[in-house]
Amino acid sequence: MNLRAKDSTPVLQRDHGLHLLREMLRVRRFEEKCAELYAAAKIRGFLHLYIGEEAVAVGVMQALEPRDAVVATYREHGHALVRGVSAASVMAEMCGKVEGCCRGRGGSMHIFDAAARFYGGNAIVGGGLPLAVGLALADKMTRRKQVTACFFGEGAVAEGEFHESMNLAALWGLPVLFCCENNLYAMGTALERSESETDLCLKAASFEVPSWPVDGMDVLAVEEAARQAVAAVRSGGGPYFLEFRTYRFRAHSMFDPELYRTKQEVEEWKKRDPIPNFEALLRGQELLSEKEMEIMETEIASEITQAVEFAEAGSWEPIEELTRFVYSEGPRP
Repeated sequence: MNLRAKDSTPVLQRDHGLHLLREMLRVRRFEEKCAELYAAAKIRGFLHLYIGEEAVAVGVMQALEPRDAVVATYREHGHALVRGVSAASVMAEMCGKVEGCCRGRGGSMHIFDAAARFYGGNAIVGGGLPLAVGLALADKMTRRKQVTACFFGEGAVAEGEFHESMNLAALWGLPVLFCCENNLYAMGTALERSESETDLCLKAASFEVPSWPVDGMDVLAVEEAARQAVAAVRSGGGPYFLEFRTYRFRAHSMFDPELYRTKQEVEEWKKRDPIPNFEALLRGQELLSEKEMEIMETEIASEITQAVEFAEAGSWEPIEELTRFVYSEGPRP
């Protein structure tokens, strides 16, 4: 659902436009630094980068309020940062330090922050969908005017949790915004090779859920669609489904040899990179100067440097604490 004509130029408020650009740049630069740290073995385990998809998280978060809940996937660093989880907390978590948001126990795929109402980070494909339904059910039962935004990839649409969650959300009229980040390949299988129906909005519509396709490479289209959907959900309209058609420029994870797509295809999609394209839009409307761009990059670089320093100065959990939160040892004397 690109709510503006392709040949139209949206009128932007300067401050808001700069905010959108800055948030997308923060996520991009943070993810690039994570790739460096992974190569240096300072981040271990799995690492799934959000590079290329930044417009989705940034655009959707503009429509949400602090009282709303967010449930994300294992490609969630960007969502967490935009939601308000500090870069230092996220970086320390990925480096396995106690100062991380989950005491270093969750790592890259399990970012969580109750204060920000950010409920994962879920390593299981589709695992966040039932959680989002539960959060929304609690809100409806307690008559809270809150929305749960649930992010998941198109690979989750093949899971039973998707169909069960869509069905119950529609049946009970729950305040859930389902945000499908369709980057075409799930882990490494093209959508048309795994699904007989590749129009994901039709799948959602079969549950009587209003469903819109959105250009996920256009932060303004994402924001506008999200604002309309969130308003409808918050007013009691039940669940909504948005399919954000996007693309990841990096491999599925750091272990992915990327044998399922061509370099030419990736380069073609990079022409739609949401960051330089939005930067060009701001420059074209004389809302962004070269000096402002330099300052923005400098500030972001400083924030990330401080986050890395915080993580590297952090502490490892003591060995005697390793069973804490895992096993019940009964009451301590």
